[in-house]
Formats: sequence, structure tokens, C-alpha cells
Amino acid sequence: ATDETADTPAEVAMEPAPLLDRELFFGDPEISGSQLSPDGKWMSFIKPYEGTRNIWVKAADAPFESARPVTADDRPVPGYFWSRDSEFVLYVQDKDGDENYHVYAVDPAGEAADKGVPAARNLTPVDGVRAQIYSVPKNNPDIILVGMNDRDARFHDIYKVDIATGERTMVKQNDEGVGFWIFDLEGELRMAYRQLPDGGTELLRVTMDGLEQVITCSYEEDLSPSGFLPDRKHMYLQTNKGERDLSELMLMDVETGELTFVEKDPENEVDFGGLVTHPDTDELMATFYVGDRVRIYPKTKEAEKLVADLKKALPDGELGMQSMARDMSKMLVSVSSDVDPGSVYLYDTKTGEAELQYRSRPELPSEHLAHMKPVTYEARDGMKIHGYLTVPKGVEAKGLPMVMYIH
Repeated sequence: ATDETADTPAEVAMEPAPLLDRELFFGDPEISGSQLSPDGKWMSFIKPYEGTRNIWVKAADAPFESARPVTADDRPVPGYFWSRDSEFVLYVQDKDGDENYHVYAVDPAGEAADKGVPAARNLTPVDGVRAQIYSVPKNNPDIILVGMNDRDARFHDIYKVDIATGERTMVKQNDEGVGFWIFDLEGELRMAYRQLPDGGTELLRVTMDGLEQVITCSYEEDLSPSGFLPDRKHMYLQTNKGERDLSELMLMDVETGELTFVEKDPENEVDFGGLVTHPDTDELMATFYVGDRVRIYPKTKEAEKLVADLKKALPDGELGMQSMARDMSKMLVSVSSDVDPGSVYLYDTKTGEAELQYRSRPELPSEHLAHMKPVTYEARDGMKIHGYLTVPKGVEAKGLPMVMYIH
């Protein structure tokens, strides 16, 4: 028997998608910020606990549901990371929204105490002071280098903090009005970043005699340090200094300030997007650019194979390297698209298998979301304009009103 009132496939396809609650799109994601511990044994993430976003931890190969909270703060945890030796989770937190962030350490394997979580220790326990984390040295996993504005509220002095004991020792007093300090991979203070009176910026080398200017840029230019190389003589810079229309990746000699070109967008469309380095050797593995879609350019044979294997093992979408174990045996990879705000998979590089860990917004019905289409057109002055066109799902794309979001 047949049901003559049943919708035909064509009618079902043209049925408008239902209205969705804005909170599903713009509210806090259910789960976010996943990371692997450097030894690859643990996975952490941020998820509500007792109504507030806190840090959870589980064994990397254990079911996702086995995770347990390791913080129980009354305010959402804004950010965290693992110590180099995988012994502690380090996070920042303020009090009542005063934005005076302190650095806390918690042992995820510690015994549950107040509120059912291990006790956290405040590593920067000075009221009215905002701490900044500058460096987590690879050769000394027991310490972190932080900035604190306890002496002068305008500027941050540098302190070395022992994670286990909380002992704090001043490394550098900031008498030069430096906005941000830069360390090499071994945790040695090397460079300073400071704004100039005319709105430009300068990079300075830290010497025994003080600070020496290495390079400057105007207020119309950008100069973004992107980390030291293992040789400790060069650092990556992203910059559009000079006649460059788009920002490029450059190498800077920290002694002379000499810039050496590394790469710019092969399609000459967008600014330099970012780089991915090996978590152990710090070798440049890949660069990426955000055009109509994210374009990834592997720089080693290992990275080329890895990207190809990831595309085979994961659904189609934009790949994001969330976190990697130091030996590259495991990694957390996010996949996002126009109908998926982000799903995170645990990928085993030895077996080539990927296991879904969580969806950032599991309540969002992706089957009702419309796909985006990249579009390009020429403006009256000849400039090429890029954008995306999204038409309502289940509605004929004809004679519809248009909402334009220009940015």
C-alpha cells in the first residue's frame, strides 16, 4: 500500500529549513580548546562544570565520556596549556572580571579536593597585578617565564617561576617601556617589542648593555614576530614592510636585522596565514593561507604525507592542527566547514586512523544549514572583490532579499 499524501522527494528538497535559535550559533561552544599533553598520554579540553566552563582531562586513548574536571572555577577559564613535562596544566584566571589575570598550576593526577577537583596553586599571588606568560623553555620544563606589572602598573617585569614550588625570581626589570618580551626556544630573553611615539613599532635586541634597535615599521605597516629558529640566530617575521602589498614570511637575522624572503601567497591573493612547526625539532613543516578555502603547503616529505593521509582519514573540510604529541605519534585535528562549526578527531599517525572526539556545537542541526559558494567580481575601479554567497536551504534562489556583511 502507498500513502498518497506523502511528500515527493522534490517537495521535501524544497521545504524551507526551520528557524534556528541564535544561541545555537553565537552562544559558547559546548566543548572547545582541546590539547594533547606533550607526551601524548593525556587529552584536555574546556567544557562546563557546575555551569561554568572549566578544564577537563582524560587519557588520550580512553572514551571521551571518561573525562573528569580538574578545575572548578566560578568564572570561565579563558585559556590554558600543558607544562613541557606533561606534569601540570597551567591556566590563567581573573577575579570578578577585573582582568588582572593570575597564572595557576594544577596536577591533573592529583587527588580530588574542594568541589571534587585537584587543588590549584596560584603561581603569581599578587593582588591587583596582571600576569603574562612569555615562555615555557624546552630545556627546563620545571619553570615558566612570566611578566608581572607589580612594580609599575604600566609595564611588565620578567620573572622566572618554579612550577612545583611557586618560587619567583626577577629576571629583567622593565625600565625601557617595553610592551612585550620575546624569548628563544631555550627560554633565553632575546628581543623586545615596543611601540614608537608616531604609532609605529620597533624590535630591539636585548644585550648586556641594554636594548639595541634592530628593525622598525611605520603605523601603516605590520611587523609580527613568529618565533625563533633552532639555530637561535634567526627568527620568523610576518610583515608587509616596504613596498609589499600583502604580508609575507621573512627570516630576520637578530644581530643585523637583515631580512631574507621565505614565502608569500603563491596565488598572490591574501596575506601570509601562518606556519606549523614540528613540536620536537621546531622544523618548519607547513605554511597556510586563508583564501576561498584554507590552502596548506607542506614543506617536508613527512608533512606532505601527513596532509595526504589526513585528507583520506577525515571528512572534507578545513583542517586545523589543534595539538600534537612531541613525538608526532598522535594529534588532535579539527575539521570545520560551512555546515560544521568544528569537529575534533584524535589521529594516530602510525595506524592512519582518526577517531571522533567531540563536536563543538552538538545541538546545531547541520542538516538544516546552507552551503556557502565562493564568488568573485570586479568593482568599478577594477579591484577584484572576493566573497561568499549563501542562499536559504529549500528555497528557490530567485527574487530573494539580500543581506550583505562587509568587512
